[in-house]
Amino acid sequence: MLIKDTNFIDLPVFIKGKVRDVYKVGEDKLLMIATDRISAFDVVFDDLIPDKGRILNGISEFWFDFCKDIIGNHLITTDVSQYPLGLSKFSEELQGRSMLVKKVKMIEVECIVRGYLEGSGLKDYKATGEISGIKLPEGLKQADKLPEPIFTPSTKAKEGHDINVSFDYIKGQIGEKLASDIKEKSVSLYKKAEEYALSKGIILADTKFEFGILDGQLVIADEMFTPDSSRFWELSDYEPGRPQKSFDKQYLREYLESLDWDKTPPAPRLPKEVIEKTRAKYIEAYERLTGKKFIS
Repeated sequence: MLIKDTNFIDLPVFIKGKVRDVYKVGEDKLLMIATDRISAFDVVFDDLIPDKGRILNGISEFWFDFCKDIIGNHLITTDVSQYPLGLSKFSEELQGRSMLVKKVKMIEVECIVRGYLEGSGLKDYKATGEISGIKLPEGLKQADKLPEPIFTPSTKAKEGHDINVSFDYIKGQIGEKLASDIKEKSVSLYKKAEEYALSKGIILADTKFEFGILDGQLVIADEMFTPDSSRFWELSDYEPGRPQKSFDKQYLREYLESLDWDKTPPAPRLPKEVIEKTRAKYIEAYERLTGKKFIS
């Protein structure tokens, strides 16, 4: 079943994002639904990627559990039969693609960790030799592994692109203690997941997190190490100095870069081949990371 919108849910809307729709469930809970929408360059496409929402939801659920020794999270359950307010009647639509979560006070920072040189980090490095104010060694090539993973936060833009900022800027925005805590947790999470992914023949090049405060404690929320929030590469094909074979939406981005499109709405239509290959890459990421067979 393809899910483009979730208007069948008769609850107050908390927020509708590019990919996820979130509803209020009473005063202290939220229902997060991962649709089959896909975005690239901050533009949402009309074409859907079959099963994408279920894949993303399953990957996040796996990582929330895998990393719970480092930090708690907002997840209550993914079992629709346990959902309140009669939501279980939507089991066909929601099972596998939704989470009932605790409502947390989100921290308005995109927490990005980079272990390899790619994306906007590569562009910044080429221009300045730095990323988010962090000086890097000279002579690095595209996709080179960095000496150590670096924390390169960005602002959370309401519209358009997020903006890379320095750690000092974040300290000024949210305070030194909280900024230091999210940096330490971000790097610890990345290191644990990177080591695990390597054991599955996958390089975790970079990722982004969102944190919040729940009962006075720092927790991780939203999604975790998904192909939408992370850059995954095939280890056996890894070769610095060129784009890498990926398991994320980089395949879609590279297709879009070949078009005469200015990366503003409306988005171009996606060919069937691009949709199918994108879906296949998401499924392979799910299966190799979780060790489970994806049942469509």
